[in-house]
Amino acid sequence: MEILSVLLVVLGVVVIGGIWFVSMRNGLVRLNIRVDEAWSDITVQLKRRADLIPNLIETVKGYAKHEAQVFENVTKARAATISGEALADPHKAAEAENMLQGALKSLFAVAEAYPVLQASQNFLSLQAELSDTEDKIMASRRFYNGGVRELNTKIQVWPNSFFAKGLGFVERAFYEVADLAAIQNAPQVKF
Repeated sequence: MEILSVLLVVLGVVVIGGIWFVSMRNGLVRLNIRVDEAWSDITVQLKRRADLIPNLIETVKGYAKHEAQVFENVTKARAATISGEALADPHKAAEAENMLQGALKSLFAVAEAYPVLQASQNFLSLQAELSDTEDKIMASRRFYNGGVRELNTKIQVWPNSFFAKGLGFVERAFYEVADLAAIQNAPQVKF
């Protein structure tokens, strides 16, 4: 009778351990897929923005034919954001994003010098779509970073930390600002 009791307790512990293990693994799989989905959302929005930029450039080109360097810089920066490297690595994507942001600032500075361009409905529409896309990219980044936080936490907590890496689950990198110096000081508005 004692042996039967011990076997039942051992069997109970094994069953509970098995249920916990399956639950832990399934949770990690779900979080891994959520992070992959979030990264995919970012790349979709980056592609949308990259598709808008040539139209914006062509619109501005019609008014500012002598600004070739600005157009070239925006084109290079756009290509960097949709390159395979940038779409595969959050750090590379952040670097490409910084380069594109700087190039777009130059493009909009050129546009400010042409009041007729600023009044153009086509330019205003493209600028509004680009702004909307930037908002969607920002939301996608937040969603991605939230998923990464959940996944990394689940991988690191005890006792998951004993099994997660052995099962092939690795921590993911957050999508972070590559140039921290650029955001250290608040922009100055002068009238």
